[in-house]
Amino acid sequence: MGMNLGSGGDEDEGIVDINTTPLIDVMLVLLIMLIITIPLQTQSVSMNLPQGDPPPPTEQNDKVVTVAIDFDNSVSWNGIPVANENDLVSLFQSAAAEPEQPEMHISPNRLADYKTVAHVLADAQRLGIRKLGIVGQDQFMGGQ
Repeated sequence: MGMNLGSGGDEDEGIVDINTTPLIDVMLVLLIMLIITIPLQTQSVSMNLPQGDPPPPTEQNDKVVTVAIDFDNSVSWNGIPVANENDLVSLFQSAAAEPEQPEMHISPNRLADYKTVAHVLADAQRLGIRKLGIVGQDQFMGGQ
């Protein structure tokens, strides 16, 4: 490569060569980042997975209690309306006192207030219900 010393005249000539220094700097930074991140992607996590057949299921309790919360925030226990919160608490206490607790299926209506659903769930947990689940969640999914 030759060096341009200029013609020595009064003509102002602009340098038309592209400045590659910033491009090289960016390329080097990307290369360093790639070198640093490749070892992180190849690391593995060792897990001790269970071997063999799972144990047979224990005897299933077929007793299921459905607590439904309707659109007007009324609560029903297996289809029977619950008059007030004290009745609901006593029903939860009697279910928790059984030697083999029934499964509690909470079924809220999509128009029910969150406050009511959260209150029923909190009462059930506070009173010792261990087998608790929310059913009917398919109504909350999808593009509605």
